[in-house]
Amino acid sequence: MKALSTIVAFLFAIVAPAQNTVWPADLITVPEKTNYQQTSTYTEVMDFIQAVQKQSGLIHLESMGKSKEGKDIPLVVLANPKISNPEEAEASDKPVIYIQGNIHAGEVEGKEVVQILMREILLGDKKYLLNNQIILFAPIYNTDSNDEMEQGRRPSQEDSPVAVGIRANSQGWDLNRDGIKLEAFETRALMKNILLKWDPEMLVDLHTTNGTWHGYGLTYAPSYHYAGERRPYDFTWYELFPYVVKAAKEKYDVHLGPYGYHSLRSGWPPKAIVTYNHHPRYLVNQMGLRNKVGILSEAFAHDRFYKRMQSTYAFVTEILEYTNIHGQRMSEINAQAEIAAINNVLQNAGKVTKGVRFKKVPLDQKIERYRTYDYTPYLNAEGDTNYVRSGSIIEVADVDNYSKFEATVTSRLPRGYLLSQSMKSIVDHLKMHGVQVTQLEQPKNVVGEVFVVDSLIRSSGKFEGHFMATAEGKFVSKTRKFNKGDYWIDMAQPLTNLIFYMLEPQSDDGLVTWNFFDDYLEREGVNEKQVEYPVFKYYELK
Repeated sequence: MKALSTIVAFLFAIVAPAQNTVWPADLITVPEKTNYQQTSTYTEVMDFIQAVQKQSGLIHLESMGKSKEGKDIPLVVLANPKISNPEEAEASDKPVIYIQGNIHAGEVEGKEVVQILMREILLGDKKYLLNNQIILFAPIYNTDSNDEMEQGRRPSQEDSPVAVGIRANSQGWDLNRDGIKLEAFETRALMKNILLKWDPEMLVDLHTTNGTWHGYGLTYAPSYHYAGERRPYDFTWYELFPYVVKAAKEKYDVHLGPYGYHSLRSGWPPKAIVTYNHHPRYLVNQMGLRNKVGILSEAFAHDRFYKRMQSTYAFVTEILEYTNIHGQRMSEINAQAEIAAINNVLQNAGKVTKGVRFKKVPLDQKIERYRTYDYTPYLNAEGDTNYVRSGSIIEVADVDNYSKFEATVTSRLPRGYLLSQSMKSIVDHLKMHGVQVTQLEQPKNVVGEVFVVDSLIRSSGKFEGHFMATAEGKFVSKTRKFNKGDYWIDMAQPLTNLIFYMLEPQSDDGLVTWNFFDDYLEREGVNEKQVEYPVFKYYELK
């Protein structure tokens, strides 16, 4: 016992210096106050932000926008010296890093960790993290649903904390499926007042996973780049993630691993994990099409609340440690990606094809040692093999990681697109995304292609309020005249990859998918005959 006491005293002496700040009561978060039994309400988050604001001159608070219920969605800007607007941020020449919590209001770790990091960066021992970057925190993105707290909302979290909010926003939309259609108040606010206004080099989206009993405190994913440029993906996957994984283990004893699911239906031990889809409806993926870095964070649901907070804290802190040193290089990589995307249009329009539909395939490099809870096989009464989970974690060698995407359908890259004046609603939606659209000042004869729709196939059930649509058909070469006032989209612009993915008729997550063209195609009789898709791809303007 004496030996044990000596060890405990020694360990306490090591960690005590990092915990010697005596905080006022209003700077202690709700989980800390309640032994991690409760999570913050909207009012409690706002009270915490205001308490920090009273003590720091390095914080700027603004509203990203309002929810359906009229709540301001807080955006907290941390900078040294203080930054109050994007013009000052640009003049500082520091990269802007955007981190959001609570996109799904039952997944609460990010909301709480962001508050703790605000406290430590502005008033504690981490002020140096503002030396070379500007940090934007949105702790409570899904404001309305956060306060719809009940016990049992997320069974995988095993009532830790006891009660949490609901996944969808107050309109009933999943905010992490809204990146293309932009139907939610919150997504429109994010697009207008974060992505377009502050132009962050990185978005980190904080979640809690639902499924696989893997052996990691948190799993991560990059912005899947397969319809965009490689550079931001390569930076994230090959440089940033290895650093963060190593640092989290060394500093916090937290194991981090790649996001993915394995299934017992494939036998045991697992031979592969499978990630989520590449679609830009997911905000993290859309960042790749915007030539930026996107990071998905998924805390392990089955850990207790305090452990999930610790894993999220380690992950976010070490990302900020890395970007504080390498953020300028990240900005340069993103800028290079943007230049490459534009040059690809200028040099290769009409000559190259790009993917519009994809399938998952394994990465070339296997996961050398994959951590997972172990399972014990047994035969049931029918003689079939079933499995029961044990309490031990094992490492499985050489596991395939299905997080690569190969194109199954491709389309030629155009020099641009043209739409008639009747397509104003489509143009307005593109502009909400930040797409540059002009109107022709004089008539133009255009050489290019039109897509002839043979059939428009809709899903049998609704997803996010939509009967998802797939257009089948073929491109036909055409020369067409467009008139003064018709809409012209020059693809030699920063969002060229996003434009291509949204406007291509065969895209698996474009505007056709989300029913933006249904009314037009039905009026033209698509259910009875072939109909021309009303977006013209051009390769030459005359």
